[in-house]
Amino acid sequence: MSEQTKAATSVAGAAEVHRRVVELFSAGRREEALALIDPDVVDHRGGTSGDHKGVAAWKQKWEYLDDSVRSTIEHNVASGDFSVNRYTVRGTHPASGRSYEVTGIDMVRVWEGKIVEHWALVDSPAIGHQLGVCENA
Repeated sequence: MSEQTKAATSVAGAAEVHRRVVELFSAGRREEALALIDPDVVDHRGGTSGDHKGVAAWKQKWEYLDDSVRSTIEHNVASGDFSVNRYTVRGTHPASGRSYEVTGIDMVRVWEGKIVEHWALVDSPAIGHQLGVCENA
């Protein structure tokens, strides 16, 4: 764990931990980012996916994403243990080479310097439309 990650876990508030996870993930430093995720995290994915529990499920979610996926935080609002980011997600579809750029929103709850709960909304139909795989988006 880097000194920056240690510092983020020791005294950081919800917004700082949230920001560090996004930055580390986008920089390809996923193991460092995972150090900021509580082992018993609950990832409320919703829909047919439902809730996923534990850091292993979080890691699996990230492994599913292509290495080209990057998130840029556009705005953050934090209150107490909660932090909400509005961000831009950019990526390239590996098979087609086509790029996409959409807006996403996620919220986390942070306890003792680690994310313990997560909720997210990403405009998946817009990704499909930009990649040319969804007719009605």
